[in-house]
Amino acid sequence: MKMVEADGLEKSFLVPVPAKGRFRNLRGLFVRPARKVQAVKSLHFSIERGEFVGYIGPNGAGKSTTIKMLCGILHPTRGTVRVDGLSPQKQRQQVMRKIGVVFGQRTQLWWDLPLKDSFDILAAMYRLDRTHKRRQLDRLDEVLKLREFWDMPVRKLSLGQRMRGDLAAALLHDPELLVLDEPTIGLDVVAKRQIRDHLKELNGRFGKTVLLTTHDMDDIEQLCRRVMVINRGELLFDGSIDRLRERIGLPTVIRVSYRSEVRLPDDLPARRLPFELIERGPREVAVGCNRSETSAMDVLRVVGEWGEVDDVRMEEPAFEDVVHRVY
Repeated sequence: MKMVEADGLEKSFLVPVPAKGRFRNLRGLFVRPARKVQAVKSLHFSIERGEFVGYIGPNGAGKSTTIKMLCGILHPTRGTVRVDGLSPQKQRQQVMRKIGVVFGQRTQLWWDLPLKDSFDILAAMYRLDRTHKRRQLDRLDEVLKLREFWDMPVRKLSLGQRMRGDLAAALLHDPELLVLDEPTIGLDVVAKRQIRDHLKELNGRFGKTVLLTTHDMDDIEQLCRRVMVINRGELLFDGSIDRLRERIGLPTVIRVSYRSEVRLPDDLPARRLPFELIERGPREVAVGCNRSETSAMDVLRVVGEWGEVDDVRMEEPAFEDVVHRVY
């Protein structure tokens, strides 16, 4: 059985339309005009157990609406969503025991209490016995190093420490699915690297299924083996990052340095080359090629005729550029 299944998932909202005219305030007492906004349009996807999936799109694309339907907070207008075979709308309590949720801009920890007290409260909410709670916290401490700031009030934790605490809070009841919404927002470079390492270990070592939404493309590229791109409520792409690069077709840039001055052939404009000449310097050229249509070796055979090659550097298109092209 798949961890998550969405079949024809749709969600619409009625948004009030401001009244116009001289007596608009009076009319508003009796009639409230509204327009229908479709936040999610007929989504079909599934997530296997143990996958690490990126779910990305611009603001207003429908990411948060999808997550809220996945957690049972919102009910679909049409279609169905299931978590481990259960309906979040009809079996919300059972589903929430299978899901851990982390929102980067909100915390589920108690602000003025020591971190360990937040875990005590959450353990009581999930009705975990003392043995289960201790065993789970010991496992999480191995990965997240919680006891370094165990006795500190949450309000005194750094942003990176607080995020590690939130991850532990979401995993305390040992859910099978971890849903992350901007988990590295506002973190510095060191803290981001630590959180990414922790997430990799949670996925690889403990087999947690992870659904990640973020605007940080480095998070997606470093963590996810699969990416789903959504815009205006529609799923535009579902596959690997490499497949997404191939689909967009942004060129790989190959920079070639020579030991002496570059000697371009006189008939170069008339030749049919497997690449495009982007830049030319006295001892360097840069060419762009589509790696799905031609190999780097084919390019090097041609540019190797222009002089004695000293060095070759390849620059793949930035993943952020690839995603913006999809939008």
